[in-house]
Amino acid sequence: MEYIRNTTEITIIEPTVLSLGKFDGFHMGHKLLLAHMLRKKQEGLTPVMFTFDIPPKALVSQELSCVLTTNEEKESIFEESGIDYLIEYPFTNEVRAMEPEDFLQFLVEQLHVKCIVAGKDFCFGHDRKGNYETLLRLGPVYGFETIILDKKEYERREISSTFIREEILKGHMERANLLLGYEYFVRGTVVHGRALGRTLGLPTINLLPPPEKLLPPFGVYVSRVRILGECPSLEEPKNCFFGGITNIGKKPTIEGENPVGVETHIFELNQDLYDKKVEIQFLSFLRREQKFHSVEALKEQINHDMEQGKTYLKRYKRRKL
Repeated sequence: MEYIRNTTEITIIEPTVLSLGKFDGFHMGHKLLLAHMLRKKQEGLTPVMFTFDIPPKALVSQELSCVLTTNEEKESIFEESGIDYLIEYPFTNEVRAMEPEDFLQFLVEQLHVKCIVAGKDFCFGHDRKGNYETLLRLGPVYGFETIILDKKEYERREISSTFIREEILKGHMERANLLLGYEYFVRGTVVHGRALGRTLGLPTINLLPPPEKLLPPFGVYVSRVRILGECPSLEEPKNCFFGGITNIGKKPTIEGENPVGVETHIFELNQDLYDKKVEIQFLSFLRREQKFHSVEALKEQINHDMEQGKTYLKRYKRRKL
């Protein structure tokens, strides 16, 4: 996959099938779009995902809201999806002011678009004046086919990034993961903490999540840890997984002001992971973060959390829609 970003000078010469959107979370609804694009790939069209470097709403409101997937995480997800191009286009004031037809003409001329796949809620152009009806009307004019899909639903509600965000903010990780089609995660590089866990005989790894990443509520979660790249497991040398428990929060039992962190105790692994890239997947909420009257009381609770986590992992199986 070719990842194109930080430039407005884009030309693709081969005929393409295109889908446009924020693709925040790349959930089950987005995968429906992808499935149709991959069918067109079999017919000879090159699949292109087109998104902006920042959500359009951010430029309008001057506020950058938290996202389900950072730009770096999107790149990784799309890398494994089967598309050929991911375009992260700069969302400038000039782009914002483009009328829907002008924007479509730009796409057709620069990206050689022969088919556009979109949902019925798709809007584009200045003041979001363009919609799926605009695509159907202008497709014959500019020589592209339009495939419009109904939104995928769960329990009579459309699956959307907003729906998933609501579930994550409630700590409903099983439900959020079902809507996503994969386990919600945060990625980062392991940094040094205060090493308190190691002194308790419960070593942990620490991540400082990107500021734009949406986190579940502060608390303890059953988790899986994916070690990216070189893996310390001899059985699986790349991208291996370990179970664990993860605390999201500010460690209120520990003195001083602590930044919001993601701290994980990994089951059955006690190796140096400093400076390694890891992915923490959140499977299930166990309890809220709380302040304990002593470090010993904290250790006792963590041991209890570990038992709950191991029991959960023994029966864990990813649910599918």
